Amino acid sequence: MSEPDEVLDCRGQRCPLPVINLARLVPGLPAGTVVRVLADDPAAAVDIPAWCRMRGHEFLTAHPGPAYDVRVQGRAPS
Repeated sequence: MSEPDEVLDCRGQRCPLPVINLARLVPGLPAGTVVRVLADDPAAAVDIPAWCRMRGHEFLTAHPGPAYDVRVQGRAPS
């Protein structure tokens, strides 16, 4: 497991806060940045990959912990 470029700690936050915080972080990051989202809300396992599909980012993997890796793909579609 390689280390991410950024870590977003959303542990203790309930849906939809992990996705909202990820959406706020991503615009300030360059394309190719890998963000690891730490989120213990069970909904994050569905919400984060779905957000990636909708916004054009790459969902890389889920890790035990739980943690979710996302690769920023540049500007999201409007």
